[in-house]
Amino acid sequence: QVQLVESGGGLVQAGGSLRLSCAASGRTFSSSAMGWFRQAPGKEREFVAAISSSGRTLYPDSVQGRFTISRDNAKNTVYLQMNSLKPEDTAVYYCAGRGPLQVAVTRRSDEYIYWGQGTQVTVSS
Repeated sequence: QVQLVESGGGLVQAGGSLRLSCAASGRTFSSSAMGWFRQAPGKEREFVAAISSSGRTLYPDSVQGRFTISRDNAKNTVYLQMNSLKPEDTAVYYCAGRGPLQVAVTRRSDEYIYWGQGTQVTVSS
């Protein structure tokens, strides 16, 4: 079956960096857009970044210029480089994948059909 497995989360001080990875298995995602979302305690799931099959990216204003999403189709893996982290970035981060041939980026969580289990990112002040 299709699996998305996140890794790379942890505890970091404000201003620091982390790199999250999302390894996919069960099918190739080279022809699908991929995304990252996050959810903090007591808050709704929030869009963080997306990347199309051709490499076009999309970010919300809250992370623009600090976070970078990338993908390695040969490894079936998506990355999220997070720099200049802030305490408000603390959340569980989820990797998400769209269906086959759904190549376009989207910030809507209901347009992603595959989800990882999440990895915790904690930023201390």
